[in-house]
Amino acid sequence: MPMSIILSLLLLQAPYALPGEAAVDPYVADNRHAGAVPFTGDGMAKAFGGQDGIRRIVDRFVAINFADPVIGEIFANHDKVRLKRTLFEQFCFILNAGCTYSGRDMASAHKDLGVQKADMNRLVETLQRAMSEEGVSFQAQNRFLSKLAPMRHDVIEK
Repeated sequence: MPMSIILSLLLLQAPYALPGEAAVDPYVADNRHAGAVPFTGDGMAKAFGGQDGIRRIVDRFVAINFADPVIGEIFANHDKVRLKRTLFEQFCFILNAGCTYSGRDMASAHKDLGVQKADMNRLVETLQRAMSEEGVSFQAQNRFLSKLAPMRHDVIEK
């Protein structure tokens, strides 16, 4: 069977997942699903080291969370490849670093995960750690976190 047919069949099975990712239920991709309006200008993207810096932050953030003794169980059964990709897209889009977001909306993406307020607080701590390790200034971190903060309502289960 020609490679293009095989690839087409794989994409039909998982149209919202890239090679190496688990299949997901179909949804309509939309940048609004990123959960925040992007920053204007390129200052924040530069503060985060552009796409390369954002990718390193996301990779470290995901690694920390999967290994974390407090919240690691939330991530245990998640597709790490897809999570890294969609978090990178989300952060890159919000930081106005030239990306689009192809992931689900925040409420759908976090449905039935059982995320509580303490878990969300721990996520903020691990993100701050990843940003600090990459040399992102405290001021830039706070500006970014202020964009992410309103998403708490869609992530935390009541």
